[in-house]
Amino acid sequence: MQLGRDYQRRVAVLMTSVMDRRAFLGTLAGSVLSAPLTARAQQPRSVWRLGFLAPGLSQDTSRSAVLMQTLQELGYVQNQSLLVEHRFAEGKIERLPAMAAELVQLKVDVLFTVSTPGVRAAQSATTTIPIVFVGVSDPVGSGVVLSLARPGGNITGVSTQLLDLNAKELQLLKEILPRARRVAVLWNPANQASTASFADSERVASTLNITIVPVRMANPADVDTALAAMMGDRPDAMLVHPAAPMFEVRGYLMEFAASNRLPTISYIREMAVAGALVTYGPDAAHDTRLAAGYVDKILKGAKPADLPVMQPAKFELVINLKTAKTLGLKIPPSLLRRADQVIE
Repeated sequence: MQLGRDYQRRVAVLMTSVMDRRAFLGTLAGSVLSAPLTARAQQPRSVWRLGFLAPGLSQDTSRSAVLMQTLQELGYVQNQSLLVEHRFAEGKIERLPAMAAELVQLKVDVLFTVSTPGVRAAQSATTTIPIVFVGVSDPVGSGVVLSLARPGGNITGVSTQLLDLNAKELQLLKEILPRARRVAVLWNPANQASTASFADSERVASTLNITIVPVRMANPADVDTALAAMMGDRPDAMLVHPAAPMFEVRGYLMEFAASNRLPTISYIREMAVAGALVTYGPDAAHDTRLAAGYVDKILKGAKPADLPVMQPAKFELVINLKTAKTLGLKIPPSLLRRADQVIE
């Protein structure tokens, strides 16, 4: 009897041990399985907010489209992992500061800006939110960054270096129109970069036996008055800055140039597509893709101060042969061979 009772006690102890061990393993397994779920609950999927600020028209979305496409290729999904707030000044650069302030109030993670007035407006609105720019011709001279190599602060991007192209534009014009003496320059005195570029055009013109006819345009509403005054000075050709509001009314400008048989040159291909005779300058789409790469780096933790301002690596010469035929001009074969695109 005693042996039977001892055996029963040993069996009971053994069963209790087995049950305790199963309970422990069950608890352990449960904690292991629930750990990733807890971690995922503590680390929700990131959603970034990007502010897009441009001086142009809301229908001019080419830069925005390239930016969004590049960011998508980098893994961002619009309206899921990336929310974008757009602000367009419709050619009225005086509206940019208020728009920049709106984007700052929305607590965007990065501000993407186009043009010198755009980045200056963003610069005034925030010293902490990272700013990435494109379309800025002289970021150091305009006070946007301390230097190209070490921008400092919260701003970096891709410069257009348009000041370096004024001589090239006028030389191209002389190559096509050797007898050109008076060249009207459409510029915006309210745009610091446009003002600097105009001054440089005057300096370069004196070396090419060209007289610059200044045509000031600060707002889209100024276009008819400006063009009427320009034709009173009887220019041989027209050079158009790719700034607001000239860019926004480019179609109207090129129609006017064609009806008055006025050869026109500019810096970006959109002007040639609109009807300019020749354009030479940075590839805006390529520059935007480079800037999108900086947006990606910043969202992943990089600081704008550590990202050197990039300079355009790709320039394109576009010739509009259709416009040349309308004006009765023959483009030198050597120039046609150098063209990246010929519009016929």
